[in-house]
Amino acid sequence: MAMLVLFSFTVKAQDSLLVKKLASRFAKSTFSSDTKTVLDMSYPGLVKLSGGREAMAKLINERIDALRARGVIAFDGWVNAPGPFYRAGTQLLCLLPETVKMKVLNGVYISHSYLLAISNDKGKTWTFMDVGNMPKNVLLRLLPDFNSALEIPAPTPPTFFPAQED
Repeated sequence: MAMLVLFSFTVKAQDSLLVKKLASRFAKSTFSSDTKTVLDMSYPGLVKLSGGREAMAKLINERIDALRARGVIAFDGWVNAPGPFYRAGTQLLCLLPETVKMKVLNGVYISHSYLLAISNDKGKTWTFMDVGNMPKNVLLRLLPDFNSALEIPAPTPPTFFPAQED
């Protein structure tokens, strides 16, 4: 019995490490405008809903261009440890808090959002989507078996931190 509990914990720990590693890669690709990697790692249903790879790439690039036009000169951030895993029909879901930094000339904006990790093969592979501002009806359209026990908190509005004078 103890061996079964230990095995279960080890599997969960390995799953958590894998999900965090992949989510970090997804986030870094987003921050560095590596659209190909972002699309490769995005939940296929979201890519389809967005009109396909080309249309989604265009949406991503338009959002980045709009932020740059508003004075954002660099993006960065990180993904924190994943929360619990949830079953949703045949899928596994996991929520990861994400911190986003947007640098402007006179300081930095920091906000907190969430990535949703989705596995269709019992945790062997994972895809992701940013669900921080996703309307509930869109989420349910993408994931009809969504487990309501997984609560997605609202993202925080960006907080501005002025640049420090030397």
